[in-house]
Amino acid sequence: MDHQDWNRIAIITGGASGIGFAIAKLFVQSGIKVILIGRDSVRLKLACETLGVLSDFIRCDLSRLNELPSVVESIKKSHGRIDILINNAGMHLKKPLDDVTDYDFQKVILTNQTAMFSLTREVVKVMAHQCFGVVLNISSMASQYGLPNVIAYTASKSAIEGMTRAMAVELAKYGIRVNCIAPGFIKTNMSTLALDKDPERKKKVLSRTPLGRLGKPEEVANAALFLVSESASYITGVVLPVDGGNSIGF
Repeated sequence: MDHQDWNRIAIITGGASGIGFAIAKLFVQSGIKVILIGRDSVRLKLACETLGVLSDFIRCDLSRLNELPSVVESIKKSHGRIDILINNAGMHLKKPLDDVTDYDFQKVILTNQTAMFSLTREVVKVMAHQCFGVVLNISSMASQYGLPNVIAYTASKSAIEGMTRAMAVELAKYGIRVNCIAPGFIKTNMSTLALDKDPERKKKVLSRTPLGRLGKPEEVANAALFLVSESASYITGVVLPVDGGNSIGF
């Protein structure tokens, strides 16, 4: 870590569990103050108890777009600045395409794509004023592949990768970098449960991952820490797969 990375303020959406929590934990260990945003105040509180004094949380349903400006304003008031935004929160939906209703589709787009845009827009206003900031979006291999039964999720994550590039170009003049991580199959409680229930899929996943195993949340966190640090000061607009080679596996 560069000395300039200390005393930074980071917002992490969906930071109470899985990849988001792993990122929060590594940031705190690196001296970055984290503010977790999520819906479940019990889980957020537990996460902050584990993370310690460099953590705080705000309970907020990101799909309530009208509340986001005041959330960002309150963070700026309390902490004086916002240096890093990790757009990690998202909802999944597994259904055959012809069973996905318009409501289902719009709900996933609202949470994963529109809310991510609205929150970023508000945070970027603060960062532009500082002439410094880093946005890191978390997409998914669903945007790279043709995965069946996840059409809405795929649409939202593909949009996130496109927005990463558009934002990177538009915001560079304000000293703001925007990058994206596309995690592969990562061993979280949710994915372990899903894969253990479907041994055929698990076999397929591992057989096309050259490194031959699932990733750890910490391995995504390491990439995140690098991309938000000054070590990556000349990197913007990239989508970095952290997937054990799954995306190029044969």
